[in-house]
Amino acid sequence: MRPRGAASGVLVLAAVFAVLQLANVTGRDTPDTKNYLSYALSLTGQSKRAAATATIDYVCASRAERARRDQSVHVVRFHRADPTAEVTAECREQEWAVVEPRLAAGQTGGHTVPYMPERFMRIFEARPGYPAFLVPFVLAFGVTWGLWAAGVVIACAGGVLVFLVLRTLAVPVPLALTGQALYYVLPCGTTAMRPMTEGLLMALTLAAVWGCALALRAGRPRAGLALVGGSLLALFTVKHSQALFLGMCLAAAGGVTALRRHRRRERGRGGPAPREVLALAAVGLAGAVGTLLLARLLHYPSEADSLQDLLTDHFNRPDREHPWPEFWQLQGNFWVEWLRRQAWQPLFVAALAAGAWGALRRGGAVGGFLVAAAFTGLLTQAGHPDINIWGERLIVLAWLLPVVGVPLLLEPVVRGNGDGDGDGRVPLPVRRERNRAEAVG
Repeated sequence: MRPRGAASGVLVLAAVFAVLQLANVTGRDTPDTKNYLSYALSLTGQSKRAAATATIDYVCASRAERARRDQSVHVVRFHRADPTAEVTAECREQEWAVVEPRLAAGQTGGHTVPYMPERFMRIFEARPGYPAFLVPFVLAFGVTWGLWAAGVVIACAGGVLVFLVLRTLAVPVPLALTGQALYYVLPCGTTAMRPMTEGLLMALTLAAVWGCALALRAGRPRAGLALVGGSLLALFTVKHSQALFLGMCLAAAGGVTALRRHRRRERGRGGPAPREVLALAAVGLAGAVGTLLLARLLHYPSEADSLQDLLTDHFNRPDREHPWPEFWQLQGNFWVEWLRRQAWQPLFVAALAAGAWGALRRGGAVGGFLVAAAFTGLLTQAGHPDINIWGERLIVLAWLLPVVGVPLLLEPVVRGNGDGDGDGRVPLPVRRERNRAEAVG
């Protein structure tokens, strides 16, 4: 497929996805949406009360829309009167009953509206990246359509980045488009459309993976390293824990790749690890260390605050005197239950296994960095072992592994037996890419 045809395919997939999202313009919000939206409205110059009014109106309209839809298909209540007005009024009363006393008490610091205790709101004050991204959309289209448009842009960008990663790995255009489509139809696309940070986290993580591919497979180390470093810096503004996890995992992937190469060299099977691998490991390590230092310098909430938030129901209960033993007990219980549910519905685990196989068998050293990036989803979930969090959104980054790895796994099938072009012969550009991957990985 020619470049123009490939670009057309990418745009068509993104456009189809965007059109499908018109089915749910509202009703996508989560409890965290109020905090991010009020932060964005504050950045536009609105007062706390104006931001609270706009946010509560959006949340209550979404709640009423969900109630209307649910009732319309309820086997007993489908013929009853439209509940929109009643649900909206009840929602506004409940939300203002929480916000009004805090505003009256002078809890007006920071950018977020005080929906929760101040210690909890500090967590969101340390995440300016996503609210800042929302500002131009909210100003241009208003709250409802602005959040929807921002979600479409973020989700579509994630799919395009998947395509770019796969093409940089010399995957045929049809399979690269398959990876883009997988991003849209798997939980990645659904979660990216939610007005939360996860969509932007996935896009920036994919940008870092693309940087690794550029450095190791496209012969563009400077551009690749700059992209990885820029992604880590942007992640710090969106959610600094993700910048820490990704930096650590990229450093570990680079170290493991270099160690493997060193052992192969001792056996006389290869030379030293390419400088690009070590450079990527150094950038990841610098990102992790820089995140820790900058978070301390800015007095961001620490792991102790996160732990108390988890165990006290967002600081609505007294602090735990011995949080770490309770955390590790909860951690063990969580993963036992998580594995039980995965055994019941093993699609996710099977997809992870297929993605890891494709990444490590076909992706060379870049595959190792992809596995490391996807592993940050497991780390994020481990940091918040709450089985009741909606849609397993914390672990959603792990879905990047099958999104990119499965097309890599299917590449020999598309090219034909022996990785050829359909008649068993391997094209020269493909052979060059294979040799480069073997030299790196």
